[in-house]
Amino acid sequence: MKLKLLTLFLFITSATLAQTDNKLTAQLQNAIKGFKGQAGIYVQNLKTGKIVAINADTLFPTASMIKVSIQCGLMDKIEKGELQYNQKLIYRDSLLYRGEDILGSFKDKDTIQLSKVALLMITMSDNTASTWLQKLVGGEYINNWLQQNGFKVMRVNSRIPGREAIRKVYGWGVSTPFEMCRLFTMIRQGKAVSEAASERMYRNMVRIYWDDKALSQIPPYVQTISKQGAVDESRSETVLVNAPHGDYVFAIITNHNTDQSWTPDNEAGLLIKKVSALLWHYFEPHNTWKPAEGMDKYMKNE
Repeated sequence: MKLKLLTLFLFITSATLAQTDNKLTAQLQNAIKGFKGQAGIYVQNLKTGKIVAINADTLFPTASMIKVSIQCGLMDKIEKGELQYNQKLIYRDSLLYRGEDILGSFKDKDTIQLSKVALLMITMSDNTASTWLQKLVGGEYINNWLQQNGFKVMRVNSRIPGREAIRKVYGWGVSTPFEMCRLFTMIRQGKAVSEAASERMYRNMVRIYWDDKALSQIPPYVQTISKQGAVDESRSETVLVNAPHGDYVFAIITNHNTDQSWTPDNEAGLLIKKVSALLWHYFEPHNTWKPAEGMDKYMKNE
């Protein structure tokens, strides 16, 4: 516990003393100008420590990005020996989260390894897998892990007694752009649960199916971890990029969006792509890569 408190103190201190990148801040402020909704951005160059914070401490709905915290709670239970990563689970029809999820097509009493359910939750953002793991771990357990690790506002809201009111406002989960980036950075640095658990989570998070927004603006040969979140009025993404000249992490979260369409030209979706491209070229100015002509037809993941 003392070590965790020391780590948290050092993180808060470094965040407080972090130098703002004024040039990049101006570019990002210009990028979101005129957006018909609310936008929050946090960026940190993990090599230099320089940051950009635009509404970075504002509460936003996470939508599916909260699944990263479910993954952390799961790994914490595995670390303590209360669950096993390769244990067999029995699917029941009562677990179904209606939609087009892979796991939702299972039949009652089918079996599957916990590791594959975890992979589906992160890679495919499978909602049935996610609610199953949240139930297995316990929503309050996940929130306690977040609190113990210094997260002031990031919480799971759904299916947790006492959080009904905040769920009506923010949905499944709530966070800030800063805290989303902090969680990704902890995983990158091997400080989420344990070094081994962080490595396992990192491996899961590089295998993202939903790569048509922020990831589409980063060369496919550059490793990234990411998680996306999308509901009608909120589209968001958090990404940590293992860039050649140094890692950087960013979160862009939108809310109260006027454009609530689910087409490739959705305003928030285009904004996420715009911000991701801007950051890539800012941190890697001599890299000439750009998406291949005709790539759009291969990015229709909806």
